[in-house]
This record gives sequence, C-alpha cells and structure tokens, in this order.
Amino acid sequence: MADLVIRGGRVITPKGFVCADIAIEDGLFQAVAPELPGCAQEIDARGLVVFPGLLDVHLHFNEPGRTEWEGIATGSRALAAGGGTLFFDMPLNSSPCTLDGASFDLKRAAMEQSSATDFGLWGGLTPESLDTLDEMAERGAIGFKAFMSDSGLPEFARADDLTLYKGMQVAARWGLPVAVHAESEELTRGLAQKARAKGGCGVRDYLQSRPVLAELEAIQRAALLAKEAGAKLHIVHVSSGSGVVLAHQLRAAGADVTIETCPHYLFFTEDDMERLGGVAKCAPPLRSADERAELWSSLLRGEVDIVASDHSPAEPRMKQDQDFFRVWGGIAGVQSTLNVLLESGHHERGLPLETIAQLTGAAPARRFGISSKGEIRAGLDADCTLVATHEPFVLEAERLCSRHRASPYVGATFRGMVRRTILRGKTIFQEGAMAAPGTGKMVRPQSARGE
Repeated sequence: MADLVIRGGRVITPKGFVCADIAIEDGLFQAVAPELPGCAQEIDARGLVVFPGLLDVHLHFNEPGRTEWEGIATGSRALAAGGGTLFFDMPLNSSPCTLDGASFDLKRAAMEQSSATDFGLWGGLTPESLDTLDEMAERGAIGFKAFMSDSGLPEFARADDLTLYKGMQVAARWGLPVAVHAESEELTRGLAQKARAKGGCGVRDYLQSRPVLAELEAIQRAALLAKEAGAKLHIVHVSSGSGVVLAHQLRAAGADVTIETCPHYLFFTEDDMERLGGVAKCAPPLRSADERAELWSSLLRGEVDIVASDHSPAEPRMKQDQDFFRVWGGIAGVQSTLNVLLESGHHERGLPLETIAQLTGAAPARRFGISSKGEIRAGLDADCTLVATHEPFVLEAERLCSRHRASPYVGATFRGMVRRTILRGKTIFQEGAMAAPGTGKMVRPQSARGE
C-alpha cells in the first residue's frame, strides 16, 4: 500500500509524457501508471504537469557568516517556491568560504539545521586550498569551483593557470568536476582600469570592461587545461551564444565539458541592465539582444546542458552606488528559473516541457553523480513539483520568499504557476506558502572515487 498517490497529472517521465497516477512509498517513487490503487492520502493533479523536482546546481545562500545577505532558511524556501528540491551551494560568499574540511563541516551543519530542501556542497579551488581538496572530496563535495577572474572576495583568490591545472588533476583522481567562472582576469582588469582612468563609472562602462571575448578566451583555456588533466569541466553561467558555440566545439574535439547558463541571460539583455540598474548587475554581464538570441538558438539545438539560477543576493545597500563598478554583482533569481523556461522557452519559443525537465533535473543529476534524483521513476527519491503551466501571474515582490525580496524579475508576467513542491514524498510548498519545516539532507556524488 502506497503512502501517497498523486492522481491524474501529466507526468514527465524519462520516456516522455504520460497521463498517469504516481504512487509514493517511504519517500520513494513506487509506480507511475494509470488508475493505481487508492490510499489514505491522495493529491488531485488533474490539469497540472508534474515535473521532477528542480536541481539548482549553482547558487549562493551565504551562510554561515553572511546570513544577512540571504541565509539557508529563506533561500531554500525560495527554491521550493520555484519548484526546486535540491541545490548545490557554492563555496563563497559564506564566511568562512568552503576551502577545507573544517569549513565544509561548518556549512553542512548549518544546512542540516535550516534547509527546507536537500542540498550538496561545492568545495573551493584556490591557491590556498590545493592541499585541502582531498579533505572536501572525502566529505562528499559535489566538485570544486574556481574563479579565473577576481571573485570579489579577497578570501577567495583567483585560480591562476597552474593552480587550476593542479586542482583539475586532484579532481580527476576523484572523478569530480571542476566548475569555472570563465572570464579572463587580464582582459577584464585591464579594460576596467582603462575605463576608470577616463572617469568611467556607468553601466555601459562596466559592460565594455567585460566583453564576450573575455569569456571566450577563458573557456578555451579552461578546456585545454581540463583535457590535459583528464578532468571533467563544468563551465558555469555561460552568458553568450558565442560562448556556448565555442564550448560545444571544444566538447566535440574531446574535452569533457558541460555547459551551464542562467535564466537571466535568457530573459534580459544589456539594455535591461541599464534600465534596471544594480539589481540586474552580474558577472559575466547581461549581453546584447543578438547574443541572447544565439544563446536561445544554442539551447534549442540541445547544446546547453544545464540551466541554474546563480542566485547571488546581497543586502540592498550593496546594490546601490553611483559608481556601477562598486555595485555588488549578483542576481537574485532562485525562485524564477522554471518561470523563465516556461514563459520565454516553452510558450514563446516552443521549448518542450520534457527538455525543461532535462535541463533542470536529469542532466544535472547525471553530471554530478546524484543517482537518486532528477527523474520521476520507480526507486528514486519522490521529488516533484506540480505546475499549472498556462496560468498567468505577475511576479510581485510579496511573492518572493528570499530575504530581501529584490529581483530583476519583479513586475514580469509569467505563464506557469507552481502549485505544490514535494520532497521525498512530503509537501514542502503549497499554494504560495511553505507547508513543512526544514527537512533537508545532504547528497553526495556516487561517482567520486579518489583512487
């Protein structure tokens, strides 16, 4: 006898859409089939699409140490409100940054105390952490994150080429991916210095200091190092269609590369950054309408592997400065990933719902070795989200569950309302409100070996 049956939804399974019931027992999917036997607890999903729970592999909840920027409790609840059931927290901007075993343990303890969803942890790859990568891998790190340009935090140093190469060799030994923020430090620093020397401090000055060329140069260099080291490379937040095209070519040439983009690069352009100001500042920055169009074309061709939020909030005062170079660069969008993919992808461009489930579920689970997540099929964790895919709404600040309720998506109209989010068979979000206290557990990659 199942503990729960979800009745009559349009279910996205590994084999495509089925109109079926879903039986859940002991926190796992038990069966997906029409007219399953009844049980004491049932959910009516008629008229709704049942997606696998979203996996957000790239975000910053900034705890411990900078909880006032976001925090695990508010951040994970915003993820659940957007249909998410698992996130991977980046090694910065918490304090201390996750750079060794002790800081990994500290963050895990904070997550287990407060998270509404399941979670995984990235370890940091910096010149100072080369000798502690093994400590983090042993504890279950999802992979290692490195910056090829200045991170914005002095305690999380940029990885020079030798550091990156040595770190990739360690990661290869463990079978873990290395995620890189791919922007050339030499180009971005030099162009910024040139602009500021001329008194430049506006949005356009900032945009010109971080051209697509800086992304392309770093992608090519990272792929070369990864191929030589035998490492898995994950390029985070690729902002341009040109970047995806290059990364896809490098993969075709033999590099083990996965490509991640973010909803804000799919939804906004550089003109929106000028219009919205600091709330839309990020690095790499928003791109031209032409680059956004090519990014969508690449995604529709199947060349993008994963879409993740890169949710990177800060206190509102840090997003306000007359000098745009000093504004904190990070977009708050953890709650809006599925909304963007439904509105701008499915409704406007014909992106199949099954592809959305791949980009946010099966593909990240496969790349990061999380065999219990990412799909709706018997034996996996019963994580799913029920969505009214055609229901329109305007995103008002009051709907946001994040700490500061500031996002460039506020005021946008979307089609696709998350009705319910279920984690391991338990409803954690329903009809606009959290329905359960924090029950999150840490996941670790099954593929890590460390020979």
